[in-house]
Amino acid sequence: MAYPGYGGYGSPMAPQGMPGGPMGQRLPNHMSGPMLGPMGGAQPHGGGYAAYGAGYQGPYGAASPAANDPMWGYFTAIAGQDGEVDAVELQRCLTQAGFTGTYSPFSLETCRIMIAMLDRDFTGKMGFTEFKELFVALNGWKQNFTMFDRDRSGTIEQHEMNQAISAMGYRISPQALNAIIKRYNKGGRIYFDDYVACCVKLRTLTDHFKRRDTMQQGSVHFGYDDFILCTMAI
Repeated sequence: MAYPGYGGYGSPMAPQGMPGGPMGQRLPNHMSGPMLGPMGGAQPHGGGYAAYGAGYQGPYGAASPAANDPMWGYFTAIAGQDGEVDAVELQRCLTQAGFTGTYSPFSLETCRIMIAMLDRDFTGKMGFTEFKELFVALNGWKQNFTMFDRDRSGTIEQHEMNQAISAMGYRISPQALNAIIKRYNKGGRIYFDDYVACCVKLRTLTDHFKRRDTMQQGSVHFGYDDFILCTMAI
């Protein structure tokens, strides 16, 4: 095998104590950050998300099975009439919920690739299940970032980015790490938004690779169109 392991949240290679379990895993009872509600924030009041929790109804007026889920109210508050969330709606949700805390809000481009990571039917949107999966990953990535952002500046240094990637279980060459740093640093430091964008791409591309590396040899054959589909989607 060309590499010791692929790593990343949800991979068997991830260290045992590392936050951010497999995608689709049950959400923890609390999210990190200055928030106490289902999304890790203070329980909303008045015009907050919870007021919309009685949204979508099942057949014949029955409540949706997800209605008892604490995340359901947040989802229905931002989802369109089709019951899915696009990048603009996701950005608004994350910003209003204060998920990033003292860090800068997520950019629209980062929200787009968050959706692309879970957009298995290529609609450009995510449903409730994917919405929950995303928050599991985001919670893990945020905890990993804050572990290295010791001065709470909202940034980490280049060598800390290397450590953060290793802490998630990825085993990549120094050349690849250097390329990542060049791509995502601003003035020699990596901001939380860029860090999450990097994590999304690392996870998504690794997942694409693993599905094709059925023999776990660390190498695969990509057709040109398949390669473009995997890389350009994010």
